[in-house]
Amino acid sequence: MGEQRRKARAAAPAGAPDLRGLLVQALASHQAGRLAEAERLYRTVLETHPRQFDALHLLGLVHYQRGDCAEAVRQIDLALVAKPDVSAAHNSRAAALNGLKRFADAVGSCDRAIALDPTNAEALSNRGLALVGLKRFDDALASCERAIALRPDLPEGFNNRGNALKELKRFEEALASYSQAIALRPDYADGFNNCANALIGLKRFGEALDCCQRAIALRQDLAEAYYNRGIALHELKRYEEALASYDQAVALRPDYPEALVNRGTALTDLNRYTEARDSYAGALALAPEYEYLKGMHLFAKMRICDWTEFDRDCAHLARAVAGGTTTALPFHLLPCLPDPALQLACAERFVANRHPPAPVPLWRGERYAHEHIRVAYLSADLRDHPVSLLAAGLFERHDRSRFEVTAISYGPDAPSPMRARLMAAFDRFIDARDLSDADVAGRMRELEIDIAVDLNGFTEGLRPDVLAHRPAPVQVNYLGYAGTMGGPAWDYILADRFVVPDDSCRFYAEQVVALPDAFMVTDAGRRISAPAPTRAQAGLPEDGFVFCCFNNSYKITPDIFDVWMRLLGKTAGSVLWLAAADASATENLRREAQARGVAPDRLVFAPKVPLNEDHLARLGLADLFVDTPRYNAHATAADALWAGLPVLTCAGASFASRVAGSLLGAIGLQELITYSLADYEVCALRLAADRALLASVRERLVRNRRTHPLFDTDRFVRDLEAAYTVMWERTRRGERPASFAVASS
Repeated sequence: MGEQRRKARAAAPAGAPDLRGLLVQALASHQAGRLAEAERLYRTVLETHPRQFDALHLLGLVHYQRGDCAEAVRQIDLALVAKPDVSAAHNSRAAALNGLKRFADAVGSCDRAIALDPTNAEALSNRGLALVGLKRFDDALASCERAIALRPDLPEGFNNRGNALKELKRFEEALASYSQAIALRPDYADGFNNCANALIGLKRFGEALDCCQRAIALRQDLAEAYYNRGIALHELKRYEEALASYDQAVALRPDYPEALVNRGTALTDLNRYTEARDSYAGALALAPEYEYLKGMHLFAKMRICDWTEFDRDCAHLARAVAGGTTTALPFHLLPCLPDPALQLACAERFVANRHPPAPVPLWRGERYAHEHIRVAYLSADLRDHPVSLLAAGLFERHDRSRFEVTAISYGPDAPSPMRARLMAAFDRFIDARDLSDADVAGRMRELEIDIAVDLNGFTEGLRPDVLAHRPAPVQVNYLGYAGTMGGPAWDYILADRFVVPDDSCRFYAEQVVALPDAFMVTDAGRRISAPAPTRAQAGLPEDGFVFCCFNNSYKITPDIFDVWMRLLGKTAGSVLWLAAADASATENLRREAQARGVAPDRLVFAPKVPLNEDHLARLGLADLFVDTPRYNAHATAADALWAGLPVLTCAGASFASRVAGSLLGAIGLQELITYSLADYEVCALRLAADRALLASVRERLVRNRRTHPLFDTDRFVRDLEAAYTVMWERTRRGERPASFAVASS
């Protein structure tokens, strides 16, 4: 902008001394940052010379500096009517258009500026910024490189070059470019803020926080710096501070949908779901088409069992996903749209948009000659978490004469008996919390990992970019996420023929490996506390029938709640025992019960207990676990069955809606799998009315735990290792991944 001002000063009309004097005064005020005074003087000029180019152009720049980009464009357009061939004015227009996110128009203005003056480095730099907005990152980088070649002292050129490199996930190079911008302009607040962006990409959150603080010290009104500070604090698990930072960003820029979205996520991590819903709603009001936001908003509503316009919201998501828009994150579809075709489309779009394959893979076909097959498990949940409760026995039981097993842990290092057990279960345990995705992938390549198993998928703590670097010859999606990952970085998904029937394999980007029994590993060594609590201690009726569902609140949908309320209405003295949830969810569920003619106190909420063995002990107090159909109980169903509590499920079409059925088949209780809500309701009523029938089912469940494959961890490990061996041998022969089934051991 300084170059534009110099050119405008030189262009001041020589034959009009009063006009010249006003323009000189205006420019002096403008350059000193006295924008109100500069505006007054420019407008004084325009009162007598309404088409005076410099006054119009520079008045537009005043509005641009204030953030009123629409008025800036209007004033600069008037200037260009007076003088259409001034390169600097077209560049100023481009800068304002970038501020309005009219990136295609901005590129057009930059191109006009460059055509008029091929040495206009500022226009080339602004063109790079606009191309970043259009996601043409390679073109943006080339434009910024040209700007820097012309003006090696142009900080904006290095800053915008950094933006392009950041979007290309070349974070180290982006950081170097931003640092050069700051070296040229030590008070460059935007440069420090963008350094924070690059450092966030490198997972160097403490350093990112420092950069944000420096940016804010230079410009206390820089909303973007508060926003990035919120991200850094969020990643450091300092959620309250992150929320406060997002609040400051929104206070400075009430029309800041990105900050409202991240604010909603921070509130979610603080378990303040009602406020999260409202924050997402505020973002939607500002930016109805903001990426993934409608899915976030619906999921927040589902967490608190707010079912207002639920069917309409689900139908809207279905149409949007089918139409190719980025309207929901893959995980957020699972509890509302159990359609594997839509889930595939959503996952494919998300991965292509956010986590595409790295341009140069780390593994490029080399053949490893290892004595053991090297398997790495990647997870944010190697701690007290359902994934680890299920899989700890697997990690311990791998055949060390054939397999070498490494853990790549993304999650917190909180001391606990489970964390200690897991650290002892692996041959190598790598704490990767503070490593960038590229560094994690590079470490795996150095270790020559043969098979990388992603236990996260699209669940909390996800880091898909690690496998996007292709660090291993074989990469597998397993256990953490009940659906397809939708991208080429995952070669296989571990399943079974119930969760993924043969005619559903087309809905998975991965090749499907069918394990012979249930796909889900379980740990046969889990303890159940004794003695068990009494019903009175749990707040349950001594003699009444107890329907139970300890699934997360977001899995409860109006259709299944209708069925449950009818079950309570037809079963005298019965209650529905649910896991304690957010206070709003509890209130909403009780209100929904009342609306269906059921006394709210017939819903009993069980508080969380610290130890899993205590939770398993209390499960035996219930009579029947009634599952949610769109997104089944997964680890929760395994808990119930291990505790001797029968699970009634309704299987759908998606992986997530068929997991409980898979577990029931592997323990010999296929009669508890239904395929419609009508049959589900009939079966539940029959079991509630016929205590002898229910007792026989429970007795068979207890007997089958010892004889059927579901809880035979050793058998599962043999079958899984057989699957790994086939994958590894195919790769050694140079064959592409292909679906296959593992024979029962």
